[in-house]
Amino acid sequence: MAGVLAWFWNERFWLPHNVTWADLKSTEEASFPQAEDLLLAAPLAFCLFLLRMLFERFIARPCAAGLRIQSSGPQRATPNAILEKVFTAITKHPDEKRLEGLSKQLDWDVRSIQRWFRQRRNQEKPSTLTRFCESMWRFTFYLYIFTYGLRFLKKTPWLWNTRECWVNYPNQPLTVDLQYYYIVELSFYLSLLLSQFTDMRRKDFLLMLLHHLATISLISFSYVNNMVRVGTLLMCLHDAVDVLMEAAKMANYARCQTLCNFLFAMFSMFFISSRLGVLPIWILNTTLFESWEMVGPYPSWWLFNLLLLLLQALHSYWSYLIVKTACRAVCRGRAGKWNPLNVSKDDRSDMETSSDEEDGPMANQKPHSSATNGTNNKTHEANGYGPCPEEHH
Repeated sequence: MAGVLAWFWNERFWLPHNVTWADLKSTEEASFPQAEDLLLAAPLAFCLFLLRMLFERFIARPCAAGLRIQSSGPQRATPNAILEKVFTAITKHPDEKRLEGLSKQLDWDVRSIQRWFRQRRNQEKPSTLTRFCESMWRFTFYLYIFTYGLRFLKKTPWLWNTRECWVNYPNQPLTVDLQYYYIVELSFYLSLLLSQFTDMRRKDFLLMLLHHLATISLISFSYVNNMVRVGTLLMCLHDAVDVLMEAAKMANYARCQTLCNFLFAMFSMFFISSRLGVLPIWILNTTLFESWEMVGPYPSWWLFNLLLLLLQALHSYWSYLIVKTACRAVCRGRAGKWNPLNVSKDDRSDMETSSDEEDGPMANQKPHSSATNGTNNKTHEANGYGPCPEEHH
């Protein structure tokens, strides 16, 4: 184990040339980031997870009730032992051949079976109330941490001149405010990672899992090798956009469509400009070029920038989804079907509408009236945007 730890904490990987861990030991005169500080994030993440449950129960839910957000979920599928066995043990998305077999076995028409599977899948999706509570919790945290980060950064020289991120690097003392900022951010994303496995599974589960892992890795790596100055810039930039994203989602769930459209438009502009403009020009420029000039590359420097580029790739993909959603809304608005910015349904919506599957090759079959009793109502739709990313960092 000692050999493994020695290999993992190899100074030539983590630190620039001619710098050792001994040079970054905290003293009475100055404190520096220590790897063991990150252990504080684990219990704090669990506390944030518990705080989230209390917040959603005693604050978010009463707010949702005041906005008349219903707790009822989508329409439930009619109990059927045969279909339930297929759904749980074989497939949640039966193909045409299996649908025809089930149709003969149950004496149901194919369209009714398609509808049953759609309703059964939607039962596993969170209700509008659940989504609103989640978004309100994230909105509250992002608003708090962004306000804190902005007040902290206003007093720092590297906000106004990014070259200050590398002056005397890595011998840059760690202040209490900066350490608090880092540990709380890391704890929050650890709690989000935990909630990935406790909340209902979403369509973008793997994408968000990758995002959270990249974010946690970036925060941890930048803390260990004392790239905390540029790290604070990155965190504050992301938190600013996430506030708008969660506010737009809350307005959507509350059916405040005009406010939702306005917030989504603001979010879209800020997301694309910050992720595809400010981040490459401001953050990547200093991590790739200014640091190369003032410090020089070393192994963990390459890893840090690789993670940043991975994050940038995710941002580019999400920007594409945002533009696609906005263009679709504009086109439907021109056709007289939607308000140009009515974007309450996007590519990441978890709920399936009743038209999702009924336009397939078997949709022209007429349903048996006895078999479709109680299944002709459309599924309740509870749509949302999704993070950016969370998000996200």
